[in-house]
Amino acid sequence: MKVLVTGSSGLIGSEAVEHFDRQGHQVFGVDNNMRRVFFGAAGDTLWNLERLKNTAKQFTHAAIDIRDRAALEELFCAQRFDLIVHCAAQPSHDKAQEIPLLDFEVNALGTVNLLEMTRQHCPEAVFVFLSTNKVYGDAPNEIPTKELETRYDYARAEDYDGIGETCRIDRTLHSLFGASKAAADLVAQEYGRYFNMKVGVFRGGCLTGPSHSGVELHGFLSYLVKVTLSGGRYNVYGYKGKQVRDNIHSHDVVRAIEEFAANPRPGEVYNMGGGRSNSISMLEAIARIEQLTGRKLDWHYVEEARKGDHICYISNLRKFQTHYPKWKITRSLDAILEEMVAAHRKQQLHSASK
Repeated sequence: MKVLVTGSSGLIGSEAVEHFDRQGHQVFGVDNNMRRVFFGAAGDTLWNLERLKNTAKQFTHAAIDIRDRAALEELFCAQRFDLIVHCAAQPSHDKAQEIPLLDFEVNALGTVNLLEMTRQHCPEAVFVFLSTNKVYGDAPNEIPTKELETRYDYARAEDYDGIGETCRIDRTLHSLFGASKAAADLVAQEYGRYFNMKVGVFRGGCLTGPSHSGVELHGFLSYLVKVTLSGGRYNVYGYKGKQVRDNIHSHDVVRAIEEFAANPRPGEVYNMGGGRSNSISMLEAIARIEQLTGRKLDWHYVEEARKGDHICYISNLRKFQTHYPKWKITRSLDAILEEMVAAHRKQQLHSASK
């Protein structure tokens, strides 16, 4: 099988490269390190690219910008892909307001470029688009919540398992990032439904793991671990630090992609996260990471919440688990945090030895 991964030096992209390479597939990665453009040196993913070059056996990298239709055309004319895993994005809820045109071009235009190249050159391929729960905007905040000692939670029993795919995506405040990803999400669905292409849309919660180049504006757990170990200062924005997110390891995301690819359902949308068992509030995450690292975090509370932010977001995984019963969450939140702490410590030692 010939696999194309966009955003191949990022968290999910690099996990996909490694996973499909281990299985003996030929993997092509597209990544032009735009994360450094978005977030500066801290977001640089070249370290991850070098790691992939050293470990993957059948990996070919191309520094293509997904906005460059001519470069994509050349790639798709030269190769006939069986699976496209589209992870490349401007990923920050907050950064988008500073770069609205660039955000929309990368997230929306880049996605339709890839969909059209697939339709023109390999229409039988499976196409998986990594969307986001931010397409729901702040509509999830309309669900009644209750305040507990360290977190907010859903007040009604029927909401216990979290947000389902029936949550509306319009008439709500998204952030510009949420809007650009919603545009891409809808056009991906349309290519699946209108052209009957094998397109699947995964609306991710907090996707995480040791290969994340976490920064303040994107990569909640990764950045929290990094700041705790480095001794920097961390800002907590609003909701008393009790806002809740569910977290899923990049391996489990790629396993979900693999299950979909084996039996694709054109135009389907799935919420993809860690579910209730992997949910955690900001206060709880700080306490757990302090315990794991043996270090106190210097954190500061900012009263004003991030615009359009979720108070409590837990991904309801029932739809995907019903369609793909072989798939399950394999990495607990504790295991994820332990792996991330170990990875950051290893990076610190490597940097110190240079």
